[in-house]
Amino acid sequence: MNPYPSWLSSGDNSWQMTAATLVGLMSIPALAVLYGGLVQKKWAMNTVIMVFATFGLTLITWVLWAFKMGFGTPLISTFVGDPRTVLGAAAEQGQANIPLLDGLMPSFRFPESSLVYFQFVFAAITPILFIGSVLGRISLKAWMIFVPLWITFAYAVNAFLLWGGGYWAGKGALDFSGGYVIHLAAGVSGFTAAWVIGPRLKRDRERAIPNNLLFVAVGAGILWLGWNGFNGGDPYFASQDAAGAVINTNLATAVAMMTWILMDMFLGKEKKATFLGGVNGLICGLVGITPAAGYVNGLGAIVIGLVCSAVVWVAWYTLPKYVWPFNKVDDALGVVYTHGIAGLFGGLLVGLLADPKMIEYVGLGKNPSISGTGLFYGHPKQLAIQAGAALTIIIWDSVVTFILLKGIGLFVKLRIPDEDLEIGDIAVHGEEAYPSEDLVSVGSSRADEAEASPTTMEPKTARTADGV
Repeated sequence: MNPYPSWLSSGDNSWQMTAATLVGLMSIPALAVLYGGLVQKKWAMNTVIMVFATFGLTLITWVLWAFKMGFGTPLISTFVGDPRTVLGAAAEQGQANIPLLDGLMPSFRFPESSLVYFQFVFAAITPILFIGSVLGRISLKAWMIFVPLWITFAYAVNAFLLWGGGYWAGKGALDFSGGYVIHLAAGVSGFTAAWVIGPRLKRDRERAIPNNLLFVAVGAGILWLGWNGFNGGDPYFASQDAAGAVINTNLATAVAMMTWILMDMFLGKEKKATFLGGVNGLICGLVGITPAAGYVNGLGAIVIGLVCSAVVWVAWYTLPKYVWPFNKVDDALGVVYTHGIAGLFGGLLVGLLADPKMIEYVGLGKNPSISGTGLFYGHPKQLAIQAGAALTIIIWDSVVTFILLKGIGLFVKLRIPDEDLEIGDIAVHGEEAYPSEDLVSVGSSRADEAEASPTTMEPKTARTADGV
């Protein structure tokens, strides 16, 4: 008996499932504890439940219809795929396939289920990333309605356009692992959502103090190493290009982190290096190299890490103060900067730095090798193609996000009520990250209030914000 069908490579399949698991770990627990440590402690549990709920909702949406919208046969020309399930035996054990890429890349040597799961964790992390823009005021109920709709009408369209053989893939746009499909989309959608939902309470904006920097360190560390699967898994083979993508990812991240730290030390207002600044820098490097990881050489990775971190550092400290609409929108964790702007510049730099000697797929016989070529290597049109793809993502995702949230707002409240915003997790979920023995749960206190007479009722101010 043979456990493997003739087309399956155990090495490729093992790497694909391992890479997918590494990317999954970037969402749960990495972003759960990273974001959960960055917010005020009164919002830590709200952050965690939103991350986990988004992960689960995306998987359900993905297997029921969204995967085929991003990687199936066309439904509307080269714009979006036909929604179908991937629940049958053939879908789970048959050979993986992206119909519009047949003949344009080597045949996959792993089952469809590996491809479905690998692409799912990419889909899931995108709305999880832009949770950071709307923390501290968005309703979980509204968010749970929004996520499946956004995956359907925004993410699946992005994926089809650039990865599923759609319009921009046909034009030659390069997005190795999601600088546009994931990070630019997250930055744009998060910023739009923050605009629609409105700012946090003034008191919370003024006291936006992280509650646990050690949790932030754990989350950032898992995020960094998990990115080996993010970029290393995207050639779809355990190949030389996967190895090159991994080293480029870590190199760009190291350069970007140190760039931010040094700019804080020598150009910052307080002339001090901070860990949070280092985290911002490393995220800029991870995001910036994502569209480029397997297309650029090591020098290109260094340039991308340096440029993306420096540009975002300047944007971080200037745009919120002086430039509309950035000075009018409360993007709680600055997702539009570390993901939106870094993803945009990373994608544009591919148009300059893509090295044709970085071979993604080796050609055999009369078939040429497949790689990318940027302006600096003799393909001046690549930069314009990259810009066009970016503009499409920016316009489409901002419009879709705006329409979805406005539509949901007609049926459910988008914001948590102000009286619950003052209190946080205890009011919204009846639990908190750091419970104290003398704090009465909101459920018990409300029950006591209902039984008490008006003259003996405990005032709401006895339940203080931040769990203190």
